[in-house]
Amino acid sequence: MLLMLTRRSWLAAALGAAAQGNAARPNIVVLIVDDLGYADLGFTGAKDIPTPHIDALAKASVYCTNGYVSHPFCSPTRAGLMTGRYQQRFGHENNPRYDRTDRTAGLPLDQVTLAQVLAKAGYRTGLTGKWHLGATPEMHPMRRGFREMYGFLGGGHDYFLSETEGNPREYLIPLERDGKPERFEGYLTERLSDEAAAFVKRAQVNEPFFLYLTYNAPHTPVQVPESYLSRLAHIPDDGRRRYGAMISAVDDGVGQLMTALKETGLAENTLLFFISDNGGPITVTKCSNGPYRAGKGSVYEGGIRVPFLVHWPAKLKGGSRFDAPVCSIDFFATACAAAGASLPKDRAMDSMDLLPFLTKRRKGDPHTALFWRTGGGASWAMRSGNWKLVRFQGKAAELFDLSADVGEQSDQAGTRPDVVRRMEERLNRWNSELVQPKFESPRPASAKKKASA
Repeated sequence: MLLMLTRRSWLAAALGAAAQGNAARPNIVVLIVDDLGYADLGFTGAKDIPTPHIDALAKASVYCTNGYVSHPFCSPTRAGLMTGRYQQRFGHENNPRYDRTDRTAGLPLDQVTLAQVLAKAGYRTGLTGKWHLGATPEMHPMRRGFREMYGFLGGGHDYFLSETEGNPREYLIPLERDGKPERFEGYLTERLSDEAAAFVKRAQVNEPFFLYLTYNAPHTPVQVPESYLSRLAHIPDDGRRRYGAMISAVDDGVGQLMTALKETGLAENTLLFFISDNGGPITVTKCSNGPYRAGKGSVYEGGIRVPFLVHWPAKLKGGSRFDAPVCSIDFFATACAAAGASLPKDRAMDSMDLLPFLTKRRKGDPHTALFWRTGGGASWAMRSGNWKLVRFQGKAAELFDLSADVGEQSDQAGTRPDVVRRMEERLNRWNSELVQPKFESPRPASAKKKASA
């Protein structure tokens, strides 16, 4: 036992020394939680759902209080994050249907991914969890820059079941390990946590890694073992208790990941981003987006503002706040700057390197404005400073002062037409640079049934 501990201690010391000696090339982790309500973590205000590991991460991170995603639902957010570009620039504005023969529904092949850039820079790249950027062989994550993969290609999955034969439905497709189908046993969230920790523990001294850890929890179906439900027996509402129990399982996984980083001596020099892919779906699960209006699918704050952490102990002061608006598309430029990797130079990039701002070497806001569009023009939004413009097709624009009205209840468009005019002009210029969606989101089963009736 002494010999085993000695060897383990030596390995941790060696890895830690390598990380310290090569501080310009940190390990990089992007950690996404799926359909999480903004106010459903301890550090964002939850009183009934304990999240001690995520709260500990928050205390050691920079908390970006005005953190956004680039779209109010799943796949487009991931497309923007993976490319560092507004996904409407290349037509990825909807969720792709799960179809292994559809070469249009997914991240276009001419887009360069963060995984590709980091792999070229010498990073070991791995995906654990949900892909949701196309199901054809050409769009497979191992053809888009990932060397290792454990997860599934679709937009969601059953948490206990999968099939390996026949032509299973999207939520029952086999999990894959490096492109080969594999049946899993147990609870999916726990399996993903195990695989993420194992990926970290396979770290090599001279090879930094990029881990893209994308939980599908607490996305539906709402499924959870009794062991997690018993932790939340104090919650009287069954739906809220089950939803919270799914978050508790993710929280355990975050703790497991951070333990793996510490045991391997890599925690100090790992740059980690934590977000939800959109706001909570308040009409589907018993989530809470706190003071923010609406939820998933909406360009109001409840659909696009998310818990947003940046953690890098070697460079960033833990327990601090950054209040300027930032976006998940910024992960691309920030990670590349930390890794010493070059951004693509043959296309417009929207991503900003956040490190100079988070370290206070640079003052001001990373973005002069942030933009959103859904459905090819069903809705738009723009934020510039504290002003937020929201516009729906066929309706007059609404204007909100987020410094005094985070709930977007008091429309200022009538009293500040000058601000509306200025912001609409800029929003229209941005919109003119975009293309129409290249594919449509699959309609839910209920809609299909109604249409065929």
